[in-house]
Amino acid sequence: MDRDFEIADLRSFAGAVRAGSITRAAAALQLSQPTVSQRIQRLERAAGERLLLREPRGIQITPAGETMLAYVERVLALHDEARAAVGRRGDAPHGRRVLGLLEDLAMTTLPTALADVAALHPRIELEVVIGAAATLRPLADEGRVDLVFGDPSVMSENAVRWRRRVPLLWTAAASMDPLMDPLPLVMFSQPCQWRAPVLDALNRRGREWRIAFESNSVHAVQAAVSAGIGVGALLAGNVPAGAARLSCHHDLPDPLEVDIAVSRRPGTEGDPALDGLERLLLRAVEP
Repeated sequence: MDRDFEIADLRSFAGAVRAGSITRAAAALQLSQPTVSQRIQRLERAAGERLLLREPRGIQITPAGETMLAYVERVLALHDEARAAVGRRGDAPHGRRVLGLLEDLAMTTLPTALADVAALHPRIELEVVIGAAATLRPLADEGRVDLVFGDPSVMSENAVRWRRRVPLLWTAAASMDPLMDPLPLVMFSQPCQWRAPVLDALNRRGREWRIAFESNSVHAVQAAVSAGIGVGALLAGNVPAGAARLSCHHDLPDPLEVDIAVSRRPGTEGDPALDGLERLLLRAVEP
């Protein structure tokens, strides 16, 4: 007889994929590493397929694991929402939760996620702190931020639950000539974790450049790009409407890839409000 999948095994599998490591998943789930490994192995036996490959630098998800993950995330979401709605109706999540968010991601993910989490958990008070790592890191060190979406360096490596490489796209107003020399740039002001990689890539390409505009506001950067002041390197969701996406044909480097991550304050595992918010944020950036 086929074995049913167990929720604990599904949660360990999803945690390992998010963290990119069984060790980090164990820390996030507040379990021992052998326990997480055993649960994943039990899930693989029940599935009859290898889901994860163990490698020196972490884990690699298999094609069967990719298929499984899509179902696992949905099962866990329904399970946790059902438990919150029925089994714990008298103890619904309440109180303040603090989310630290990179402004670039706030523009693309926050509005929908806020609406959804308010519908799922109407009794919580959500505070959102938007800023660069330099702003968020002291708050995280003091335990004043529950969930961080953005720079993986804000919290300790053990607190990272999910990590992904995303491209920064070269973009400019359609009227602008990207072959100008030196190349005018629209940049985010310091401190910005992505500023140095952008300039380094241009230097390696041999392009002369000058900073024509800089701001710590995504809205201001978008406006400057739209106005034709210069070329910007933006997340796909932040490319202004009507702007052109540039390529190596415009004598520019290939799109850069940068790290974004989700980190959780230790001791918050099992908090349904934070679990739901984390899922909603990830859903907004998954392809």
